[in-house]
Amino acid sequence: METPVAVENLTMAYGETVVMRDLSFCVSPGEIFVIVGGSGCGKSTLMRHLIGLQSPKAGTVKLLGESLNEASPEKINALLRRVGVMYQGGALWSSMTLLENVMLPLEEYTDLSAKERRELARYKLSLVGLAGTEDYYPSEISGGMIKRASLARALALDPEILFFDEPGAGLDPLSAKRLDDLTKSIRDSLGTAIVIVTHELDSIFAVADRAIFLDIATKTAGAIGKPRELLENPPNAAVYEFLTRAGSKK
Repeated sequence: METPVAVENLTMAYGETVVMRDLSFCVSPGEIFVIVGGSGCGKSTLMRHLIGLQSPKAGTVKLLGESLNEASPEKINALLRRVGVMYQGGALWSSMTLLENVMLPLEEYTDLSAKERRELARYKLSLVGLAGTEDYYPSEISGGMIKRASLARALALDPEILFFDEPGAGLDPLSAKRLDDLTKSIRDSLGTAIVIVTHELDSIFAVADRAIFLDIATKTAGAIGKPRELLENPPNAAVYEFLTRAGSKK
């Protein structure tokens, strides 16, 4: 089975300003891999590199065995059809119903009939616990429901990799926990590799198989491993301080 994500000696920069350097890690099939670190360390920048929206200063990013650095635009588009993204704010079209939002990738990238697209979109909404909400508009539902609808759209094309950008941002603790439970359920039932950017400690300990800690001081990875093992045996002070800050539940 192809390795979903492989990063080798990645350096990220804006112009001559280096954000992170020498990052190397892999994400295994069916793994929930979490990108963590303090504000401004480059978590979202790393996510953009992983989905091909930014090019590396140095190093390589491979999706499903193909280098994004070397692949043609046509090959990258084909790769990205095997990937689903849930954006931080949901990024749903406000003028479309939830059903229409989920149908959008199916209309763009498949030859399914209109009836088949509607049936599949309804199934994806039911998969995230939103059966019966097909005709609602984003303005008519809660923040937690918007996140789940965005997840349903990300699942529309049966992706092999899912990327979540701060999925718990703006959610109350109960809604965040429900989203964590849904994330694990999707991984367990579909075997999808999931990469998550988050700073929410409860979610990190609840869902992550492994995590990479981006150290803003050294501008490289401060640690890679299972969150609880990093908590019990922190490799450095920065990782310890991040994983033990006030309000966490270990």
